[in-house]
Amino acid sequence: MKKKLLGLFAVVFTAFLLVGCSSSSTSKKTTTLKIGASNVPHAQILRHVAPQLKKEGVNLKITVFQDYVMPNKALADKELDANYFQHIPFLKQWNKENHGTLVDAGGVHIEPIAVFSKKVKNLKDLKKGATVLVSNNTPDYGRILQLFKNAGLITLKKGVNIESATFDDIASNPRHLKFKHSYEPKLMPQIYKNGEGDAVVINANYAVQAGLDPRKQSIAIEGRDTPYVNIIATRKGDQNKPAIKKLVKALQSTSTQKWIYNKYKGAVLPVKNVK
Repeated sequence: MKKKLLGLFAVVFTAFLLVGCSSSSTSKKTTTLKIGASNVPHAQILRHVAPQLKKEGVNLKITVFQDYVMPNKALADKELDANYFQHIPFLKQWNKENHGTLVDAGGVHIEPIAVFSKKVKNLKDLKKGATVLVSNNTPDYGRILQLFKNAGLITLKKGVNIESATFDDIASNPRHLKFKHSYEPKLMPQIYKNGEGDAVVINANYAVQAGLDPRKQSIAIEGRDTPYVNIIATRKGDQNKPAIKKLVKALQSTSTQKWIYNKYKGAVLPVKNVK
């Protein structure tokens, strides 16, 4: 009887150890990554790679933000492990204005900024004194100016860095176009739909979210050669963490880049030239 009890105890004790080891092993392999993102397309893209990352031991906890203000603040305050909503010039300006040290962990896609109009069919057709409505997102001003410069409507001061350019850097404006830039970025699609202004500049994420197709409906659109690549941002040093590296690798994989191109039909461009 005593031998049977000892044998039973040994079996139970061994099973307990195995369960404990298995639980410990699992907990070591699984990492929860808290990431903030804009709804479209960022959160959608993250949800696409979430199942793949889960198999690799990374659970994504996605928080959706409706503005460009809070995601970096939440990341700097350690409420997030990473965020995915901004391009590189935006990150640079945020760090400068907030004495921040957030870093680029890897580029994923491009959201071409585009000009929409209910008045003309081509950017070059804007009449003298036309009003162009632009958001108050300063880091986008350079890319907007580049569109108007490429159309031959303005020139810029010599030596201006396009990534940091503002409307004060316009050297010549023969048609006396009026650039008004006091609107929240998320309001731009509705402003366009309301028929306000002669032209409205809208970033692709808000355009797509509002059901607009920048490729087909815009009168001018940014090309793939833009420096405004949307990135995964982290706190300095965290870009080397295994979970962050796995996230970036999954987002930059050929399969995900093809999915981005097909999902958004070219309105959102993957950083890799895939089709």
